[in-house]
Amino acid sequence: MLLKFNKYIAENKLLKPGQKILLAVSGGIDSMVMTHLFRHAGVAIGIAHCNFSLRSDESDRDEEMVSKFALDNNIDFFTTRFDTKSYASENGLSVQMAARELRYKWFEKIRKEHGYDAIAVAHNLNDNIETLLINLIRGTGIAGLTGMKPAANRIIRPLLFATRSEIVSYCEKNRITFREDRSNADTKYLRNRIRHQVIPLLKEINPSIESTLNETADILSGINEIVADYITLLRSSLTKPGEGSIIFKTSLLIPCLKNRAVLFELFRPFGIAGVSMIDFINVVQGKTGGRLLTGSHIILKNREELIVSPLPVKDENVRIINNPGDLKQISQVESVRSVKVTESFKIPGETSSACIDKDKLLFPLVLRKWRPGDFFFPLGMKNKKKLSDYFTDKKYSLIDKHKALILESDGKIVCILGERIDDRFRITKETKNALIIKAASNVSTGR
Repeated sequence: MLLKFNKYIAENKLLKPGQKILLAVSGGIDSMVMTHLFRHAGVAIGIAHCNFSLRSDESDRDEEMVSKFALDNNIDFFTTRFDTKSYASENGLSVQMAARELRYKWFEKIRKEHGYDAIAVAHNLNDNIETLLINLIRGTGIAGLTGMKPAANRIIRPLLFATRSEIVSYCEKNRITFREDRSNADTKYLRNRIRHQVIPLLKEINPSIESTLNETADILSGINEIVADYITLLRSSLTKPGEGSIIFKTSLLIPCLKNRAVLFELFRPFGIAGVSMIDFINVVQGKTGGRLLTGSHIILKNREELIVSPLPVKDENVRIINNPGDLKQISQVESVRSVKVTESFKIPGETSSACIDKDKLLFPLVLRKWRPGDFFFPLGMKNKKKLSDYFTDKKYSLIDKHKALILESDGKIVCILGERIDDRFRITKETKNALIIKAASNVSTGR
């Protein structure tokens, strides 16, 4: 495996002779194997370890093990501790995204201060194909199917050639000490469900699924480069700069409406991935004043132009709910109760109370404003309905729509706060635990 490691580094030009590399080491099997390989390759290294304070004593023991390893092997060691949950709540992020943001900012700080040439992270081939499948499930263009890059922005991934089974075999052969993160087995996380449930099924169909998907990602990466060059030239011919905005001439966009793939790639940098393409086309073809909000931009129709402007970096309208208690801190929520469902249990009759099957929720939840393209399954209905249509049926005013709050679990809408829950989260005969969220009187419920 050391030969493969050195070959992969050379083929992808991940480092030059004499460079110093900062290794991101969690203490797990992947990062400890990566450290072992770098040491035996004769590369000058340092170790950086983040304690995210998410697993109490286990996080501390991870830190102790990595620290002792660095000391025993005379390797420069850097460590820091984050209050990840607080950072996530304050910045409207999931805990996973907060941890990612915190660690990469800190890694870069250490790299600059101590003269390292790059930061090495231990993503392997299986991580790569899991990312590809996650992007495919959530919806993506070609770029999302190309997988991780061996190197980008001073981050190198020298283990992308190795499968998880190869890493385990190397670890056992060389008796490498590591610590297992028990959350890696928790299938409430999408990546773990893919790892433990989806990929084993795919391997029954194709035992070489890892290498097959990896080769496919490589091919798509080449195709993406061709497409990206074409789209860049096309976008420049359709646009002109505005004051803090990019302006498309709609008459030039009309021919592109026949090919949604071209439209998607043209507007992908502006967050179009989470928006209904039909809604977008309606704005392009519609009257002055038509607008569309993506996750990062507002797209506005003004006469013969389509004006694309960035939204503020921080969305104050998004709150991350790590546990039911966090809901009690929301001003639009009057009360939150967790209740055991027994034979005597009765669902509250008032519209302001959402009665939800608690065990169907996957925390962290998201509480946010509604977005164009949002849909849910209204209680009692088996077919999905766009929120924009639901609001129209309920005679919501523009102010009512702006005030509407959406509770979301794992990408699914749980309820419109103070209005209606999604049928997928209703109380059933199998429900054992209910969560009752009563909206405050200042929450609009339309007309």
